[in-house]
This record gives sequence, C-alpha cells and structure tokens, in this order.
Amino acid sequence: MSATPIKILGLSGSYGLTSKNGLLLSAALDECQKLGAEVHIWDLVEKPLPLVGAEGSWQDANVKEFQALATECDGYILTSPEYHGTMSGVMKNTLDWVYKDHVGGKAFGLMSTLGGISNSNTLNHMRIAVRWIHGWCVPEQVAVGKVKEAFDEDNNLTDADVAERVVGLAQSVVSAAIMLKDNRE
Repeated sequence: MSATPIKILGLSGSYGLTSKNGLLLSAALDECQKLGAEVHIWDLVEKPLPLVGAEGSWQDANVKEFQALATECDGYILTSPEYHGTMSGVMKNTLDWVYKDHVGGKAFGLMSTLGGISNSNTLNHMRIAVRWIHGWCVPEQVAVGKVKEAFDEDNNLTDADVAERVVGLAQSVVSAAIMLKDNRE
C-alpha cells in the first residue's frame, strides 16, 4: 500500500456545491474520507474555468491551478446532471482542461443526477471522455433519478439502496486509486 495518503478530487458538473448534484458529490467524498483518503473539491463558483479556447484561457491562473491539483490527485469522482441526454456543458468543459499527463492511469468514479427516470446516458458519455484522457473508470456507477426527491431536509439520500451504491463507488475508487498509484510508483 502507498506510503502517502490517496488524494481524491471531486468534480461537479453544476455550479455551486449546494445543488442536488453537489450534494451527491459531497456524499461520495465523505465516504472516501472515511476510508482515509484526502479529499478535494474544485468549486467552480470560487474558481471558474473559462471555456476551452476562449481568448486568454490557456494562461488563466485558475486553469493552471486546476491542472496542478488534478496532477497531484490519485483518483476522481465526477458527477453531472443530465441535460438533453448527456453530461452538462460544465462537466464537459471541466474535463476538456485535463489531459493524460494530468490524470492518465488514475481511477475515476462516475455519478449522475436526472430530473426524470434513471438512465446511463451521462455516465456512458463521461466514461468515453475519461477513456480519451487515459483514466480508469471503476465498474460501480450511480445514477440518481427524480433527484428533486432524492435528498431529505438534512441533505441525506432518502433511498438506502442509492446510498449503499454511493458507498460502494467510493470504496472502489479508493481501492483502485491505491492499486494504480502503487503501480505508478
């Protein structure tokens, strides 16, 4: 096992961490932390990332800081709302700022939120993007349908099966991150 703690970076496809999507990300990162991982969240409200290719974007200080943090981390949890059958533009733009030099050979866990019934479109599209940047997606994934009803007034998941799946995803990401880090060292 690695001598240094595993670092997990949470990336939300929503602005603001108080959205249902942000709450789902926080639930997964809490589980990673319980497993001994050091967790980080990139907050796009505090440190927005410009659109890739926008004037001056390649020199943007937030982009440089984001890429440095992504490089330091051993695993990632992505969660995106589903818009028109795919990941949000926010998630796509976030993923567009990392390359295999930053995240290649590292573990990824994928989650999505939907207003209607649960499906895997967003998860599949994120999986494709992660594959292109040479990341390794764990087999566990979580799609939370009818997300407006998914959390109680204390921001806890109301469905025990979904909560259990979030725990399983976190365990898998941490385990895979340790294994992949040991292989890199």
